[in-house]
Amino acid sequence: MQEQTRQKFINSLLIPLVFPAVLWIVQVITVIFHLNLAWMGILPRTGSGLLGIITGPIIHEGFPHLISNTIPLIFLGWIIFFFFPKVAYYLFFFIYLLTGTMVWIFARQVYHIGASGIVYGFVSFLFFSGVFRRDNKSIALALLVTFLYGGVVWGILPGQEGISWESHLSGALSGLLSAYLFRNIDPPQRYDWEDEPDDFNVDELEVSYDPEKNKFIN
Repeated sequence: MQEQTRQKFINSLLIPLVFPAVLWIVQVITVIFHLNLAWMGILPRTGSGLLGIITGPIIHEGFPHLISNTIPLIFLGWIIFFFFPKVAYYLFFFIYLLTGTMVWIFARQVYHIGASGIVYGFVSFLFFSGVFRRDNKSIALALLVTFLYGGVVWGILPGQEGISWESHLSGALSGLLSAYLFRNIDPPQRYDWEDEPDDFNVDELEVSYDPEKNKFIN
């Protein structure tokens, strides 16, 4: 059992580590070659901006911006892939694409870059999974996420200069929707008490010793 848990732990880190690694590779290349890749972000309601739905989350303004997204992507991603393995891959792409699409439709016409929308999607999914599923595991994860990342709720409010609150809000809504749609997948482990005997006979516990056969008998 411990070996299986260890292997599950390792497997659950695969995507949460690979995706941020891609972000860091892109950022390092950007710095080394002095590139400005902001044009690859999401520019709402334009044909060229459609590409940004795919490329926008992997582009960051600088290392501080990237670092602020890397840690929650790894931590929250690991939680999702460990505790919700059947839905994790669908969830990642669902939040990734739906967040970008909502930004393209509704956001201000400026370039939107960064993976913070995905972070908000993960936080929202874990929180609302506890609301919709109402099992001990999901509620405990929701409380943990609320304790660690409850302050991110302010990021969905407009008026913060240089912050794509539209990406944050779109990610939060994507997480909410995914929590509802996937609420019946990866149910908590339950014990089947029906296989257990309803009662037991005390006489079954009685044993006697037969000296002739030199053994205990029921």
